[in-house]
Amino acid sequence: MSPDKMIHMANQIATFFATQPGTGQAEAVARHLKSFWDPRMLAQLDAHVAAGGAGLSPLVIAAVGSLRATAAA
Repeated sequence: MSPDKMIHMANQIATFFATQPGTGQAEAVARHLKSFWDPRMLAQLDAHVAAGGAGLSPLVIAAVGSLRATAAA
């Protein structure tokens, strides 16, 4: 997938979950990504965050951190 499309899609997901009440939006984004994104897409997103995450919302970057923490556990 093109990086621009990946960034756009991830930011759309984050925008939705950012409007949800309470806390834990980053974990909700992470759950959504893990449930609905192909492993190759997740790997591409992880690599993009590792390279600085240009264009991604802070919520997406936090969600990727949550995914990394879950994978390491």
